[in-house]
Amino acid sequence: MSAKASRSARELLLREYRGVLSTHSKSMPGFPFGSVVPYCLDGQGMPLILISRIAQHTHNLLQDPKCSLLVGEREAANVQAVGRITMMAEGHKLTEPDSIAAAARRYYRYFPESQSYHSAHDFDFWRLTPVRYRYIGGFGAIHWLDDVTLANPFAGASEAGMIEHMNQDHAQAIAHYVQLAGLPQTEPAQMVGVDSEGLHLRIGQALFWLPFGETCNTPIQVREALVYLARAREWPTPDASGT
Repeated sequence: MSAKASRSARELLLREYRGVLSTHSKSMPGFPFGSVVPYCLDGQGMPLILISRIAQHTHNLLQDPKCSLLVGEREAANVQAVGRITMMAEGHKLTEPDSIAAAARRYYRYFPESQSYHSAHDFDFWRLTPVRYRYIGGFGAIHWLDDVTLANPFAGASEAGMIEHMNQDHAQAIAHYVQLAGLPQTEPAQMVGVDSEGLHLRIGQALFWLPFGETCNTPIQVREALVYLARAREWPTPDASGT
């Protein structure tokens, strides 16, 4: 059961891209301070955020790195009946040039508008390193989880190459994925990420994660999954084994 809950919790983190970051208030000691932040998962499967040096939550993290990220299913009619996760974590500002460059390449794909204010203003990348998770999958499905994070085996040149290839040469296949998943067709979709359990699309400013039917551990398996989806008539149900 814990493996299935861990996968469900991870899928929630993969597909939401926004959450409430709670930090320990510097100006109001003893009180939690919540703020909405966009995020994507980095190559190690940890939330990556880009925040201003003058923001209150940044001052709070510099004083105390302990924080939490609350993520819930978007547009839920009944928020108590759907999935949500609170990730207890420690925030760490990226300082190594290589780490910053890798974070920027990933984050800009998901949030391209961030590139302008990152370069023009004082913003820094922070990684939220998980400590423990509280996952609620609905009424009665409540879990404390320690093992949710899953590293992306394709992070870096492999993932970038797959994304570039799909966007340049297989726009028709991507359009089919959008139609198959019932996503908005307001403008052409762009692939922005691939992990072992699914693919990430951006349509305008909206982001969507779509699961593969089976876990993919090699680029060849990803290619086979993408070819299968390009020919499918309905989106496959992911393997629920948690493996």
